Amino acid sequence: MQKIFTRKEAANFLGISIATLDTARTAGAISFVQYVPNGCVYFTSEALQEYIAKCTHRALPPEKRDTYRKQKVR
Repeated sequence: MQKIFTRKEAANFLGISIATLDTARTAGAISFVQYVPNGCVYFTSEALQEYIAKCTHRALPPEKRDTYRKQKVR
């Protein structure tokens, strides 16, 4: 059985505010569990891991420059 997190616990786990978590939930970016309509909202550990995976971006390689100084943009 998976651990179920409350909104506050999920926000703390992700390192975001509850408002940001609610925005992600209403936008459909994160899955949630709600046993009754207009009831409490819960998040599974699997849903939180999926959300982290969606928000993780690969780092781009550094640009190679011919000179040490930055070029002026005109």
